[in-house]
Amino acid sequence: MSTSTPPNHPNHPQTEQPQAPHNAHYADDEIDLKELFTALWAGKITIISTTFIASVIAVVIALSMPNIYRSEALLAPVGADGGGMSGLASKFGGLASLAGVSIPGGGGDKTTMGIEVIKSRAFFTDFVNKYPVMVDLMAAEGWDAGANTVVINDEIYDVESKKWLREVDAPRKPEPSVQEAHKVFKGLLSVAQDKESSFVTISVEHFSPYVAKQWVDWLVQEINNTIREQDVEQAQRSIDYLKQQIQATQLADLQAGFFELIQSQTETIMLANASPEYLFKTLDPAVVPELKAKPKRALICVLGALLGGMLGVLIVLVRHFMNKPEEA
Repeated sequence: MSTSTPPNHPNHPQTEQPQAPHNAHYADDEIDLKELFTALWAGKITIISTTFIASVIAVVIALSMPNIYRSEALLAPVGADGGGMSGLASKFGGLASLAGVSIPGGGGDKTTMGIEVIKSRAFFTDFVNKYPVMVDLMAAEGWDAGANTVVINDEIYDVESKKWLREVDAPRKPEPSVQEAHKVFKGLLSVAQDKESSFVTISVEHFSPYVAKQWVDWLVQEINNTIREQDVEQAQRSIDYLKQQIQATQLADLQAGFFELIQSQTETIMLANASPEYLFKTLDPAVVPELKAKPKRALICVLGALLGGMLGVLIVLVRHFMNKPEEA
């Protein structure tokens, strides 16, 4: 008769439970650096070839890109008190209100307004109508340093017949519109104000350094003229308005205030007409740049080589893992 040993008896044979491979799933996710290095070394010809081809393409692209020059001017805002209108309006505002008269105010941040005016389409419209910038803006493709002439794309503009030849889809026309040209111009123009010093920098980029310098000079001149003309017109309207109010009131004190306001506006007109640099005073005028601003050819070549090398590595790794037999 056989006897069985209790399971908890010391002599009972213990059944060994299989150990779960705790690290089995980690092994599948681990990257074998040796395998990667071996794969990359085996595909070194591909990596070198891809890097070389990309470098050559980058060099060709860099050399084919024309130089672009940047000219800039440093300006200082000219302080303005609105021709004394705001001060006088405060002084005589009480009497004017008794007579039901509204006195126009002055002041405001003219610097910010001037910066926005330069960027505006209305200012650009007057600018292109006054200066010959459209062809150099929309048809230029380079600069002949020897002849100091802008190279014009003959497929866009015929210099001899002065006719636009470009082919565009409707509603655009062969001759660029002001709206289209303004969008291109904003890409070449930069207007920035330093928050600490309040100085304003105006810069223009172009294929020709002489054109870039000339455009900056014209812009500074025109923004001063535009704001001056606006203030003169406003001052003249204020004078006409005040003269009407003098005739409409019988109060001597109020008439005296209006006469002083007229004197203030007359001084504004006189000072504006006598100040060529009405809004911005030129601290550092624009010059013809000797060195190009872009393209950064060395950077383009380096980036081309890096991208080529990365592409080569990617091709080698993808090809290696696609051809790698799957483990059972």
